[in-house]
Amino acid sequence: MGRKLFILILSLCFSISLLAQNESLTGEKTVSDTEINLEINASFGGNYIGKEFNEAAFKINRVRMEFLGAISPNLSYHFRQSYNAYSNPFSLDNLTSSIELAYLNWNISDNFTLTAGKSFVALGGYEYYVSALRVREFSDFNSAVACYQAGLMGTWKISDTDELVLEVSNNRSGSDSDLFPYGLPVGVEPTKLPLIATVNWNGTYADGALQFRYASSAGSLAKGKNIYYLTAGNVYEKGPVLAYFDVMYSRQGIDSQGRLSALNLVNPTTAENVDYLTLIANVDYSFHPKWNAYIKCVYETMDVFKATDRFVTGRYCTTINNQLCLEYFPLENDKKLKLYAHLSNKSQTLESPALNIGAYKPNTTAISLGLVYIIHVL
Repeated sequence: MGRKLFILILSLCFSISLLAQNESLTGEKTVSDTEINLEINASFGGNYIGKEFNEAAFKINRVRMEFLGAISPNLSYHFRQSYNAYSNPFSLDNLTSSIELAYLNWNISDNFTLTAGKSFVALGGYEYYVSALRVREFSDFNSAVACYQAGLMGTWKISDTDELVLEVSNNRSGSDSDLFPYGLPVGVEPTKLPLIATVNWNGTYADGALQFRYASSAGSLAKGKNIYYLTAGNVYEKGPVLAYFDVMYSRQGIDSQGRLSALNLVNPTTAENVDYLTLIANVDYSFHPKWNAYIKCVYETMDVFKATDRFVTGRYCTTINNQLCLEYFPLENDKKLKLYAHLSNKSQTLESPALNIGAYKPNTTAISLGLVYIIHVL
């Protein structure tokens, strides 16, 4: 309770200091632009496991406070804290896990920006990068990626339509025991460089209608055990239509997502040599200024590409997640408040390698009614 109170007081002091810093010692303004937002996503929903009703409850899915603005024409900041996240400080980055973003942007020139602090790992994909308030239910892949990490990023604006991002960051926030709840596999030694490097290209064409977010990443999980990402987002956004197709692939020497490892109910252990593939297709259509609907289909696979003592080679699970959503914006010319009805059906197919280790993943269906509200405090 004391730590939570301290974090709340610190957040309040931070906002007060931003408001107070209108003038420097010389009388010149130091905070040229400040914005404070409170983000809320709440819902009432019920879910089924197989054909059996499981439970229905009210949930506060997301509460976040963010501070962003400019200290000078060339220096800006973004700080965001989630009140849904576990708040103990991680041992590696020495920052509470509830703080998602805490970084500074330095515009060194018109074409190059340096970002330092805790921010997104610059993977590709639209669902991965877009605000979580716009996504009712993430793919399993994006739900499992530790996307907020401390590091250093350089963004180079190559042209009016293209930018290149180079980033080096931590690949985890805490210790190996935080990332691998079943521990490192026998005989595997910890890495001394728990880092990941990313090259990202973003392109925007046809007056913004076509958008692309492609990235390649490589990092170290343990000694001799690496992780690789190939991720791509392809977006069409014009008029009432938003459509995107994401491809997310990861090859991991050790299962950092933990999804395949969790299938081993007989003898839980961290899997090695894991492949994850996710395909996401989504179409939004705003058929009225106050109404939007979308349909989304997610296809995901989990494989082992090289056998070990406990995990044989092959496909372990295939997941298909179909979603429908209807959204209503009650405020005139303002989309800060959104009401929604969402349906999700997730079909899980376990293959023989998974069944042989006692895996159990039932099909699920979830229905929810909720609201998203972004309150501009300042």
